[in-house]
Amino acid sequence: MDANAIASVTVKRVLIMTSVAAERDAVLRGLQQSAATPSAAMGSSQLDIQESQTEAKLQEANTPRVEFDVEIAGVGAAMAAVHTTRALMSSSHPYDLVINAGIAGGFVGRAEIGSLVVASEIICADLGAESEEGFISVDELGFGSARIPVSESIAAKLAEALHEAQLTAVHAPILTLSTATGTKASAEELLVRVPEAAAEAMEGYGVAAAAKTSSLPVLELRAISNAIGPRDRSAWRIGDALQALEAASAVLKEVLR
Repeated sequence: MDANAIASVTVKRVLIMTSVAAERDAVLRGLQQSAATPSAAMGSSQLDIQESQTEAKLQEANTPRVEFDVEIAGVGAAMAAVHTTRALMSSSHPYDLVINAGIAGGFVGRAEIGSLVVASEIICADLGAESEEGFISVDELGFGSARIPVSESIAAKLAEALHEAQLTAVHAPILTLSTATGTKASAEELLVRVPEAAAEAMEGYGVAAAAKTSSLPVLELRAISNAIGPRDRSAWRIGDALQALEAASAVLKEVLR
């Protein structure tokens, strides 16, 4: 295949927003992993290896390339919305997809520590008003919506690919909160509001709002570092969650090829 043919391959551009540097670095490590397995070539003749490499190069040349930019959004939905918008507007070339990726808390029995959650919907669970009768969502108030849909086809494909890679993954709503849950009562109240939720974090809705404003599809991918409920930092497994996020990012790259 000549250079002109290779240059004509459509390039997809994906913006991935993480909250902090540790999450960004885990995502980058995953994206840099190769799907090739060098050990598979062991025992092959030199000719076989050369033919295999040539075939792989031709396949790569015929595969749409995906460019990833991984940026830091900051903590909280407001910061995430601002930094995502700035990244989208300052890019010299348009993006095709926006992803919020990072670690999160998981609801017990739904998303355990070290597992992954691919959002089926992104919900700002504390956007609304209090009343004597209980919480009133912004949807019920008639002032917009606390729910932003994801790209369902890509999300479902990613969840399936994670399972095929033998990674534990759930495809369910992810909540966005300004205050991380720290009591059993708060965790139970959230599940009353959104019974199907699997995880909570602090930036998804902000990233999704920025993507929606730019008419771009969005995903949210989270690795679980702790159980949602009483705050117990000794039980957090941030290292395990970052490893899961790294592994999931390698799968993500293949899904979007």
